[in-house]
This record gives sequence, C-alpha cells and structure tokens, in this order.
Amino acid sequence: MDKYRSIAAPSEGLYKASGSRFIAYAYPLTSEAEVKEKVDALRKEHHAARHHCYAYRIGLGGKEWRANDDGEPSGTAGRPILGSIDSAGLSDVLIVVVRYFGGILLGVPGLIKAYKDASADAIANASIIEKTACAHYRLEFGYESMESVMRILKDMDIQPSLRDFSLSCLIEAPVPLDSAPAFEERAGKIDNLTFAKI
Repeated sequence: MDKYRSIAAPSEGLYKASGSRFIAYAYPLTSEAEVKEKVDALRKEHHAARHHCYAYRIGLGGKEWRANDDGEPSGTAGRPILGSIDSAGLSDVLIVVVRYFGGILLGVPGLIKAYKDASADAIANASIIEKTACAHYRLEFGYESMESVMRILKDMDIQPSLRDFSLSCLIEAPVPLDSAPAFEERAGKIDNLTFAKI
C-alpha cells in the first residue's frame, strides 16, 4: 500500500466566466519549500492578476496539505482546488489558479465552480503517474564495506540519489516503505556501516 498517484510534469488548465479568466497551473511537488517559489514566480509573471489561489497535497495519503483563497471569499478558491486534487486521487501536486477579474462578480457558487473547473482542466491535461512512497536513508561506510553495500542496493533494486566516495563513502537512497524493514536488517549486518533515516 505504498503506491500513490501524482503528475509527471507541469500542466495548465483554463476556465472563463463573465469576462473573468481562471488560468490553472499544476506542478509536481516533492516538498512544501517548493510551494512559495512556484507561487511567487506566478505572481511575478501574472502581476496584473487579482488573485493567485492555490492548494497542494504532499506524500503518501496526502498528509501535508494547504488551501489558500488569496483574498477570495473564504472557501471559494483554495478548497475547490483541493477538491479537484482529491477527486483525482493525487498527491505530491500543487495547483495555482490565477484569476483575471472581468468586472462582473460571480458570487460564491460561481467562484467555487470556476476554481474547481480550472484546476480539474489542468489535471485533465496532465500525465498521471504512479509513485512509490519511500523512506530516505543516509549510509556512511568505509571502502572495505563497499561491495556489501552495493550488493544490497542491487539486490533490492534501490537507486541512490547521492553518492560521495571521497575520504569515506556516503550514499543517500530512497527505499520503498514496504522494503525498509528488510533493508535495515541487511544493512545492520554490515561492519563499519552506519545508517539513518533522513
């Protein structure tokens, strides 16, 4: 049960109503730190837009999330965007909807529909992928343990995200959650190896 759905690459969506334009941008996300960077970039690009509303979910089960109305009436923007993410069963995704006001007020139901439909369009235009939830480990060891460490990685089909073989050896690697107990058991038997979750 360590699989979940996300998007492979950024995508866009659009919804128009009564002269207002709602441009949705969906981004794959790996951490909360990326949210501000993406939202700030869109604020610069669309500096004439009135609102930059967003929502995101991160991780297995989407435990980390946030919905932001950016000045729209409470619950009319961020929550509908989050609803579109949840309806598609996605995580590790950020959707920002940029609104250009057309001069006509849409009312609460109109805003909810606009933000929901714009974000749903961005999801419809995205490539959906399946991701495996992982625990990330840092392994430090001497050169004499290299062969044993590399054997575990090869046997368990684990691809290191970082390798540093200078004075001593350092590897950082994502390990699928369901493989983590077996990985820790095998790693614990190697002399001169210390490992920890990061």
